[in-house]
Amino acid sequence: MEGLLKLKRRHFNALAIALCALAAAGSSGFTLAQTPADPVILVVGDSLSAEYGLKRGTGWVALLDERLKREKVRARVVNASISGDTTSGGRSRIAALLKQHQPALVVIELGGNDALRGLPLNMTRDNLAAMTRMARDAGAKVLLLGMEMPPNYGAKYAQEFRDVFTTVAKAEKTALVPFFLKDVADTKDPTALFQADRIHPNETAQPTMLANVWPELRKLLAAR
Repeated sequence: MEGLLKLKRRHFNALAIALCALAAAGSSGFTLAQTPADPVILVVGDSLSAEYGLKRGTGWVALLDERLKREKVRARVVNASISGDTTSGGRSRIAALLKQHQPALVVIELGGNDALRGLPLNMTRDNLAAMTRMARDAGAKVLLLGMEMPPNYGAKYAQEFRDVFTTVAKAEKTALVPFFLKDVADTKDPTALFQADRIHPNETAQPTMLANVWPELRKLLAAR
């Protein structure tokens, strides 16, 4: 009887240790399909990537994580996006993010708030270029997500803003998604895919946003 009790006690202790390990894994953001050794995809963006106004887990970055698991791609997504962030904000914090997460791939989704605040385009360009170089110097591949401004900003400004992303991508020889909100903001009735503020895409638009990013991202993952 005493031997049986000791055996049961050992089994109980082993089970408790296993459950604690699973709890620790869940609290750190990993799933059973992911480990800390998996390559990191670091997303540095603004509200478009930070799930502003959306239910948690429905944004395009969360959908990317699900797609990676579904396609059995060994990678782990870290979303370091902050609503309202500008390229200056991203530039000021990317060094610490690179050091902390040591990503294999960095997705930069910034610039829209620069335009909304009327910040100089040359400053936006310089910040994006600096972030790209810092990520590359840290050993990461970079994917830049381009943005466009609505027609009411004027054709000249809209073209100059669009050129910021293509200029940086060409100069830094990095991958580019020309328009992150393609088939979202340029449809016949774009309000159908936006929240009430008409600035932030709604939940329905998130799969399309991921679809815009995925082809270029898949190429970078395959090259790695």
